[in-house]
Amino acid sequence: MPVNIEPLLPRVAKAARYTGGEWNTTAKDWDRTSVRFLLAYPDVYDVGQSNLGVNVLYDILNREPDVLCERAFAPWPDMEAEMRAAGVPLYGLESRHAAREFDVIGFSLSYELTCTNVLNMLDLAGLPVLAADRADGDPIVIAGGSGALNPEPMHAFIDAFALGEGEEVIIELADAVRRWKVVGGGRREFLRRLAQIDGVYVPSLYSCEYHEDGTLRRFYPVAEGAPERIRRRTLNAMPLPLTRPIVPYVQTIHDRAAIEIQRGCTQGCRFCQAGMIYRPTRERYTEMVIAAAREVLANTGYDELSLMSLSTTDHTQVVEIVTALTSEFPWLKVSIPSTRVDSFSVVVAEAVAKGKKHNLTLAPEAGTQRMRDVINKLVLDSDILAAAEHAFSNGWTSIKMYFMVGLPTETLADVEGIAELGAKVRAIGRRYVGNRARVRVSTSNFIPKPHTPFQWAAQMSPEELEPRHRILREGCRKAGVELTWNDPHESTLEAVLSRGDRRLSAVVHRAWQLGAKFDAWGEHHRWERWTQALAECGLSAEWYAYRERDLWETVPWSHIDPGTTTAYLRKEWHRTLNRAKTLDCHRGDCNVCGMQNFGMEQCALQVNELAETRRNGGQRPPEMIPLTVLTA
Repeated sequence: MPVNIEPLLPRVAKAARYTGGEWNTTAKDWDRTSVRFLLAYPDVYDVGQSNLGVNVLYDILNREPDVLCERAFAPWPDMEAEMRAAGVPLYGLESRHAAREFDVIGFSLSYELTCTNVLNMLDLAGLPVLAADRADGDPIVIAGGSGALNPEPMHAFIDAFALGEGEEVIIELADAVRRWKVVGGGRREFLRRLAQIDGVYVPSLYSCEYHEDGTLRRFYPVAEGAPERIRRRTLNAMPLPLTRPIVPYVQTIHDRAAIEIQRGCTQGCRFCQAGMIYRPTRERYTEMVIAAAREVLANTGYDELSLMSLSTTDHTQVVEIVTALTSEFPWLKVSIPSTRVDSFSVVVAEAVAKGKKHNLTLAPEAGTQRMRDVINKLVLDSDILAAAEHAFSNGWTSIKMYFMVGLPTETLADVEGIAELGAKVRAIGRRYVGNRARVRVSTSNFIPKPHTPFQWAAQMSPEELEPRHRILREGCRKAGVELTWNDPHESTLEAVLSRGDRRLSAVVHRAWQLGAKFDAWGEHHRWERWTQALAECGLSAEWYAYRERDLWETVPWSHIDPGTTTAYLRKEWHRTLNRAKTLDCHRGDCNVCGMQNFGMEQCALQVNELAETRRNGGQRPPEMIPLTVLTA
């Protein structure tokens, strides 16, 4: 029976977050569909509806005739209070059926600081928060996304994790539910069946042991047939692009159409989890992008299109794509969310800007050449200054630069280099555009992430970061450069949850009981709730975040196989300490990261194809079959 939310809407902000019925939604007959999925995003609608993965999986599932898929998002505190007071449970936006009536609730874990929102949404649904407490009639709770590649801090709340690229595995999950509803059987039996699907991890089928010093001794399956290691799903043949995305009635954080033109990045930045876990690099060719653009623009009415990728200007045909788009759609605003730091990227940005040159974004990541060599950011000082020269001399008036502080081996001189580089860029700007030149420096605190060469590194504590932030504040003020920085305690929490083991589930549970939710939003984050939860569970932030780990220590995600091997990550850590660069295999020889032995037969073929494309002046040889790409 659908829930009644109408009396609540006049009393909350942005009521359209909760009503559904947007353009391009799919509303199926509840009684005529046998398999029912609820895709739940553990953040507010404005953030979640901008997530391409949610839209992709929603479209894939609803293309199945007997599958119904709906959406749910974390209600903002005002709506949550109204729902709890009125006894209204979490519900699907399309039919407004209660979440507990669905067969599967699937959470997207794209950011660690949304973890308590998962618990809050389960509780709002009227479901047991702990997976062990759920009955046979309760929905199966599944989670995916990049945050699922260290599933252990959330293992107590999730029945199964779908690891890696989800376009294929989501259909296999629907098939499994379909068979289960016909054949029958208990909940645990069904979870054992799910564990047989490639890329699906069922945490209740595993256990672990610890050494006396608190480090992990071993992780092992406790059920027959459960694999010792679970391999991330990676696609060779990609599905067609999403061309009928949902168009919200309220402004979202990415209020535009989007087409992914490239998946993966092999630049090899050692801090970057996405660059390690989304390998190999796969491109879509110009004609594919333009055909998809025609459809998505016709189906949405958007006047802005984002060319999505981890590094869009690495695409071998990015200039051709931008030129074709601006020629066919002269009214269209094209946005490029991620670029290299070089003059070529500025040229691409100029083609996109079409005369409206205001803000340009670059990401040097570190302020000195020594530090960029350490993190394998293949950018020289001359590249940065040349990009700034090219931009300001061609009419740009504002440059924003992204950096990190607290990186492994970083010195105070490296931090001073950030302010000094900002000053040099502003001086270039003043030569060309005078006082209109605006330079903004945005810094984030380094967070060691699983499945990267820096997964063993220690994070700097707030006490260590404070003098670095002081140096930046003083240096940027003197240089006339604007500065923003992240709260060190929020970064500590992210590191704790990123590198946590199974014991962290109790901490997450207790923090939620203490009121933690929406920790990604500064006005709601309360660090003291987490310190209390850690202390009550006999754990500490220092252990998880600030401790450097031995290269041979068993890490909590050791049973997850992302494709890149531990041997490769160790080698990259040693190269870090020696300031040795590792070149991009997208543009040269294979670095033997592990993907070549990961069932990715296309990996080597794609590298060769891209090299051949460049040799042909950007033209694809006719015998080469283009790859289609769309990320989840």
